[in-house]
Amino acid sequence: MAADSEPESEVFEITDFTTASEWERFISKIEEVLNDWKLIGISSGKPLEKGVYTTGAWEEKSDEISFADFKFSITHHYLVQEPSDKDGKEELVEDALPLPMQDLLCMNNDFPPRAHCLVRWYGLREFVVIAPAANNDAVLSESKCNLLLSSVSIALGNTGCQVPLFVQIHHKWRRMYVGECQGPGVRTDFEMVHLRKVPNQYTHLSGLLDIFKSKIGCPLTPLPPVSMAIRLTYVLQDWQQYFWPQQPPDIDALVGGEVGGLEFGKLPLGACEDPISELHLATTWPHLTEGIIVENDVYSDLDPIQAPQWSVRVRKADNPQCLLGDFLTEFFKLCRRKESTDEILGRSAFEEEGKEVADITHALSKLTEPAPVPIHKLSVTNMVHSAKKKIRKHRGVDESPLNNEVLNTILLFLFPDAADKLADGFESRTSTSAGNNPPSESEDYNLFNQFKSAPSDSLTYKLALCLCMINFYHGGVKGVAHLWQEFVLEMRYRWENNYLIPGLANGPPDLRCCLLHQKLQMLNCCIERKKARDEGKRGSMSDRSPGGTSGDGGKGADHSGDNPDKEKEVGKSWESWSDSEEEFFECLSDTEDLKGNGQENGKKGGAKEGNKEPVNLKPEGRLHPHGKLTLLHPGEPLYIPITQEPAPMTEDLLEEQSEVLAKLGTSAEGAHLRARMQSACLLSDMESFKAANPGCCLEDFVRWYSPRDYIEEEVVDEKGNIVIKGELSARMKIPSNMWVEAWETAKPVPARRQKRLFDDTREAEKVLHYLAVQKPADLARHLLPCIIHAAVLKVKEEEALEDISSVKKIIKQIISHSSKVLRFPNPEDKKLEEIIAQIMSVEAVIARARSLKAKFGVEKCENEEEKEDLQRFVNCLLEQPEVSVVGAGRGPAGSIIHKLFVNAQRVSAVPPLDEELRRSGPAEERRPNTGGVADFPPPTGREVILRTTVPRPAPYSKPLPQRMYSVLTKEDFRLAGAFSADTTFF
Repeated sequence: MAADSEPESEVFEITDFTTASEWERFISKIEEVLNDWKLIGISSGKPLEKGVYTTGAWEEKSDEISFADFKFSITHHYLVQEPSDKDGKEELVEDALPLPMQDLLCMNNDFPPRAHCLVRWYGLREFVVIAPAANNDAVLSESKCNLLLSSVSIALGNTGCQVPLFVQIHHKWRRMYVGECQGPGVRTDFEMVHLRKVPNQYTHLSGLLDIFKSKIGCPLTPLPPVSMAIRLTYVLQDWQQYFWPQQPPDIDALVGGEVGGLEFGKLPLGACEDPISELHLATTWPHLTEGIIVENDVYSDLDPIQAPQWSVRVRKADNPQCLLGDFLTEFFKLCRRKESTDEILGRSAFEEEGKEVADITHALSKLTEPAPVPIHKLSVTNMVHSAKKKIRKHRGVDESPLNNEVLNTILLFLFPDAADKLADGFESRTSTSAGNNPPSESEDYNLFNQFKSAPSDSLTYKLALCLCMINFYHGGVKGVAHLWQEFVLEMRYRWENNYLIPGLANGPPDLRCCLLHQKLQMLNCCIERKKARDEGKRGSMSDRSPGGTSGDGGKGADHSGDNPDKEKEVGKSWESWSDSEEEFFECLSDTEDLKGNGQENGKKGGAKEGNKEPVNLKPEGRLHPHGKLTLLHPGEPLYIPITQEPAPMTEDLLEEQSEVLAKLGTSAEGAHLRARMQSACLLSDMESFKAANPGCCLEDFVRWYSPRDYIEEEVVDEKGNIVIKGELSARMKIPSNMWVEAWETAKPVPARRQKRLFDDTREAEKVLHYLAVQKPADLARHLLPCIIHAAVLKVKEEEALEDISSVKKIIKQIISHSSKVLRFPNPEDKKLEEIIAQIMSVEAVIARARSLKAKFGVEKCENEEEKEDLQRFVNCLLEQPEVSVVGAGRGPAGSIIHKLFVNAQRVSAVPPLDEELRRSGPAEERRPNTGGVADFPPPTGREVILRTTVPRPAPYSKPLPQRMYSVLTKEDFRLAGAFSADTTFF
């Protein structure tokens, strides 16, 4: 048995050499990816056009492969091109070089301003890169590099792929690549050298030519000429301060109006530092042949002024500090504050004022000694209220966040009607206070619809701008709290003294605006109603005749809201006393203080006719007859009654009401209660109709109020005549119909004696309380849409002066983005930050445009044609990565750039220039001729491309393209070579 088992044990020691190794799996994975991407076979394409690497679209696709457990990413970079006509190409296929090898010699796209580094170094339109997947991984050892390169070589050979394949080696920041490209009987090797310090012999053209020729190792004795493309880059950093046009605003002198481009009611715009940090001038010699130019360690023919091509790019300052951006950012920070106004300013000024007034004798005198409404002088000094005194009590005289001068300036700006100390001309001025508004139909004016902010001529909008400025310049959050407290006190003052608030559109709150604007409009509605009542009371006291305004039929006295409906019909309610001067003439002296209604025009019509009729049949509150309609039963003309206007509502009240209605549920009782709540206005109108049309019926009311619900038909009566017969619609005949119920409960009461639908006193107090409890953060949230609106208008206005097409597009994007975000309550902070960042980016572009216009003297240029060229050049600098200078150093832009460099050189040469030259040790600084040194600094970057076509490795081999790219900067030296060889016999 032991003998039998020995051969068996040997079986397990057999090594199976057919199993694929990790290396073979890696190669097959590369081949698989190349197959998937259809990169196998002959590559075809048109010859490259000039500049296509910059203007064309580059795309890439990636996949992941692994060698054992080490992960690599494989990426295909390619220029998107139109598909070429393959039929015409097939004749050339047999002898043609692979496309990448043809690209090595193409001179149309040297030094592309924006491209992958391999495109810049080798001029390729398509290539594949294999790199370690993780950023911190690197292929460092030489053996691993060789293993990867051999894997690439085998994969290319197996698939017949003609696209160059590169492997990234060393640390990623070094951008070191080795690669290979294979074709039928030809191969190109891509090699690279990267050094920190440049060897002295390679700092000039003759040294680079030597290394290129020795690397080619061409066996031919008269070597074919080498073509060269050279680019020298000069950097201008010292612009000199006078080239920057914008002075920072003078904060101390702000109050006196416009100083440094800054005034109340306008947002500032512009950079506080130069937004252009550097200008890079690239001087290029695109087609030189060896021997035409001499450049070695002692002499150079490369004078930048003589270069046939100049191109310029500007380096923009990273996030330059800009005024508008700072204003927006600081205001947005307010939204995150937690403190209340009281915490910021000390104990509330409102409380203390309340304590001063809370004197019982004072209260009694108000009840017992009626007096006409006091007319205060409306002036700035009256407007700066006791808030200042209260603040000073707690914090000392000098600690008040806003000084009087600033506060007065702001309040005058917000309330221009207070400039005149006399109040009697008040009405006429409110109508003209907004005289310089943009036309209301313009697109810019109507932006508030989209942003849910406020019109740009409104008080809310102005308040937002003032708070934004105060937050930035005058005490931050404390200044904001102080101004807001003054503003709220001003609102109360206006409510108590019947002064309308300027800068608000008439009518009910506009739900398209922000909630704060709606609240102010609501307060104005309350003031209008109260003012109408008080004026009516004064008018009737003076002439005992029906005076008053032509608005709705009276909203009653302050206390009328408490009256039950029954009281209106039986006896004399408070309201009936106040409105019946003719009947109770002798009692006027006792009742004049109880009048609450200035709108006695309700007595037009009925009051004069029916003095002797019973109270319930006397027509009251008629407006005018309704055309030809008559009442169905008495046959008298149907009169349209004076009705109460529905109560104005702000969006939060509407929401509250809808929540209450929703909570009533779907039960029959809930539905009934909901219908009753919703029909308060209907009931009021029915009562007014009954009062104006004694003896009317529901059909009469429906004919006026909802004509569709009264259906008329032509029918033949008993005598054979055609008559019109009418009846209520089907919905009106439904049992327990709300209209029928309301009609039965409605009493004939004119609008002026009804319970008010809109209790202005209560609503005004609610608004004033709402304003008083707003924290600075709440205020900032309310007003942020107005600030964004103002910022967009500002950048639009400034862009119109500069006419930058890219900015126009971004502004459109900002408007569409903002209208989506701001339309909803409580937008996310992140989205608001995005909007502010977009506005800041636009501001930076405008600031850059202005900076460049100043530097290139666009405005000073007298020749109109030259001025247009310079303007176009400046716009291109903003929008394109690199702009070629027409006429190089001799054109208008070129001569300006030359002057800029000359001036900068003179400023930098603090020691005399000749002495500087004698002391300069390195040869590269002595190399350019004296004119070059005087005008330009030593080049910051030197790029050289050397090309030739020679047979390698033997004299009888196929002539193939050879190329070497060299770049030399202060701390970097790189050689990138592509050397092709004929592999037919080697």
